[in-house]
Amino acid sequence: QAQLVESGGGSVQAGGSLRLSCAVSGRTFSYAVGWFRQAPGKEREFVAGINWNDYSTNYLDSVKGRFFISRDDVKNMVYLEIDDLKLEDKAVYFCAAAFGYYHDLRKPWETSNMDYWGKGTLVTGSS
Repeated sequence: QAQLVESGGGSVQAGGSLRLSCAVSGRTFSYAVGWFRQAPGKEREFVAGINWNDYSTNYLDSVKGRFFISRDDVKNMVYLEIDDLKLEDKAVYFCAAAFGYYHDLRKPWETSNMDYWGKGTLVTGSS
């Protein structure tokens, strides 16, 4: 079993920055992590993912150059740095882990790839 807890959400003006954190506990080895988001009335969508062995990453096209995912395996933390926030980035952000899984970065991550989920952290924006 693994537990994931997100933090760092809040209200940020358009163009601003914030860093989301995901703390992983319980089962803490050989896991890939994805960040997903869900806006009101919309389906949950992938935004960024990082593999566990080579730290390779990929991103949703609309966030490339603005979102940056990283991980610290000593602390069992995964981060999502959001720069130049846009109003369309407003959503609940979830981190999710997939154990013993290496993602083919030519493909988007699917919710079905993931084994464990956090409860999410809300990012709101203002103009």
